[in-house]
Amino acid sequence: MQFTAAQIATMINGRIEGDAGTVVSSFGKIEEAKAGQLAFLANPKYEEHLYKTQASLIIINETQELKQPVAATLIKVADAYTAFATLLDTYQQLLRQQLNGIQQPAYIDATAKIGENVFIGAFAWLGEKVIIGNGAKVYPNCFLGNNVIIGENSIIYPGVKIYHDCKIGNNVTIHAGTVIGSDGFGFAPQADGTFIKVPQIGNVVIEDGVEIGANATIDRATIGSTLIKAGAKLDNLLQIAHNVEVGNNSVIAAQAGISGSTKVGNNVMIGGQVGIVGHLQIADGTKINAQSGVSKSVKTPNTAITGSPAYDYTAALRSQVATRNLPELEKKVAALEKIVKELMERAAVGKD
Repeated sequence: MQFTAAQIATMINGRIEGDAGTVVSSFGKIEEAKAGQLAFLANPKYEEHLYKTQASLIIINETQELKQPVAATLIKVADAYTAFATLLDTYQQLLRQQLNGIQQPAYIDATAKIGENVFIGAFAWLGEKVIIGNGAKVYPNCFLGNNVIIGENSIIYPGVKIYHDCKIGNNVTIHAGTVIGSDGFGFAPQADGTFIKVPQIGNVVIEDGVEIGANATIDRATIGSTLIKAGAKLDNLLQIAHNVEVGNNSVIAAQAGISGSTKVGNNVMIGGQVGIVGHLQIADGTKINAQSGVSKSVKTPNTAITGSPAYDYTAALRSQVATRNLPELEKKVAALEKIVKELMERAAVGKD
């Protein structure tokens, strides 16, 4: 697809400097872009490429001061990174709109309800009373169990498995290989050392605007719902256990794991490989550093924690400084011990 600078400026509310008729048909990094491509500059460390790139069109911050002439047509915006993200999203939506219809072979139960402008890929399996909202895309090899609901304009990428009774909101994206609604890890220990499985009869509810990465696992609730609230963003390779709640606009990086019944507040940021034990409360705005182990609730909003067991981030930094100074401190203590020993020896001689 081709777009002019004028069309793009309209999409991102930008101001053109140069030829409004400049045409681009693809995207490129500013340091590698060729003629006919669009690039952007948001990070000052790449500014040198602004003056030598071959890109035909560049999105830059309106505060950017030009130190040399720029050959490309410029579109100035308040925030180049956000504008570029908006443009990519628009471009991606245009591509998705070309996906329509039901590929064969696919199994769709007679009781399923399919909306308008829906795409269902080959080898997808849709169970009883499945509902697919308008504009949704279900890619090949997906499994949607009985009573699953997929909201409008949601995208379910290849190989996703969504078990029975789970509900997916509008404008949700679930990437390849993710499993939604598998059984929570519930087993009752017995006197003889064996375990009896506790049936997991709840579901998973994913609200509007959530994005979930590839190969993540979100377990169904024992009773009630495991809940991912609106706007949350979950990375690849996560484990979200039964009855967990993840708050609005919270973000969780790859390989993190949250144990059962923990409640994560709104606008929480959880780094990669974080482990959180069960039945905790994580306050709104909490920031948890990568590889931290959280073993108790965080009750104060906007707290930053790190370590295993995790504790206050600033205190942890002070502890790290003290730890790095231990070798020097050891030398000082040894020197003081030597001085004390010499003084004691002199004092003993004086008594004689």
